[in-house]
Amino acid sequence: MGLSKTIWTNPSEYIRTVQPENPVLFFSPAVLQAAARRFIDGFPGMVTYAVKTNPSDVVIENLSAAGVRGFDVASPGEMRLVKRIAPDAAMHYNNPVRARAEIAVAVELGVKSYSVDSATELEKLIEMVPAQDCEISVRFKLPVAGAAYNFGAKFGATVDLAAQLLKRAAEAGFIPSLTFHPGTQCTDPHAWESYIRAAADIARMADVTVARLNVGGGFPNHRLQAVVPQIDETFALIDRVATEAFGDARPMLVCEPGRGLCGDAFTHIAKVKAVRDGAHVFLNDGVYGALAELPLVGIIDRIEVVDGMGAKRRGELQSRIVFGPTCDSVDRIPGELMLADDIAEGDYLVIHGMGAYSVATNTRFNGFGDLTIATVLSLKV
Repeated sequence: MGLSKTIWTNPSEYIRTVQPENPVLFFSPAVLQAAARRFIDGFPGMVTYAVKTNPSDVVIENLSAAGVRGFDVASPGEMRLVKRIAPDAAMHYNNPVRARAEIAVAVELGVKSYSVDSATELEKLIEMVPAQDCEISVRFKLPVAGAAYNFGAKFGATVDLAAQLLKRAAEAGFIPSLTFHPGTQCTDPHAWESYIRAAADIARMADVTVARLNVGGGFPNHRLQAVVPQIDETFALIDRVATEAFGDARPMLVCEPGRGLCGDAFTHIAKVKAVRDGAHVFLNDGVYGALAELPLVGIIDRIEVVDGMGAKRRGELQSRIVFGPTCDSVDRIPGELMLADDIAEGDYLVIHGMGAYSVATNTRFNGFGDLTIATVLSLKV
């Protein structure tokens, strides 16, 4: 994966000048830092970034420059990445299942916050992690609602088990906390309410004063033209409900946005390889590349078509089936895309809101996957 060192005005200038044959992700530091400041100024607590979403050096660097002081890490690789770029930042190791070797690396690198959702993993942490000034945050789950897919299918204790784990962590001398994840791309602010109220119930069941409540990720980016994320409304609801649920025992709040921070800071372009018999559109990128999460989370309809000079196609919108470049039949963009009917071979699809899980999941399947990141002043074409 290459990083262009030139700063371009916008994607259109890059297309006119470079005529790229491979996919490109355009990165706007200004958009990323503005998103970071919106969270830092608006969220009523500590903002941490979920590194898995986009682990590019430029993302970590710009978030750190904007004032983000915590990072949600899931592996030794992510820990070392954060230590290299933002050595003074806090690291929250919120992958609830860890090998002993991974725990040892976390202890060595000074990680002071761990999440857990099972008795066996909790005992492993009690055995290996010094309790002094160290937080264990019990992750719980509720029936999913309002998210793109169910995060509770893999992680999260039931409410009853969470209370037992919380009590055990406190008795072992750790700072007792709670965490949950409402699910990815939550466009309804009320997705957080039931979780926060359940957290207060868990604390009362365990008879433990919770130090912090991590309200997870789930904060959306702008994927659909008709659905604008209600970020500020979500902050206000979290603030209000936390006070109502916990009262005088309200804990400090933490969030760990991923796509809510980086999603809208990147725009993706893929070149049209062919318009087969005037119907199917074939691109030089697909679900084995930077478009890997579209079948999981759903389509992005913030799409434009530009020609080889970067000028927008103005034809009537027409429904198209769109395929990626590999020889695998599953390499297809889900559903059908509404694209300008004058789309032609050599044009480019411009897909906005592509900062999340595009870099992280890009593969080299079938020899494709050569992806460049180019820095731009504006993401508008």
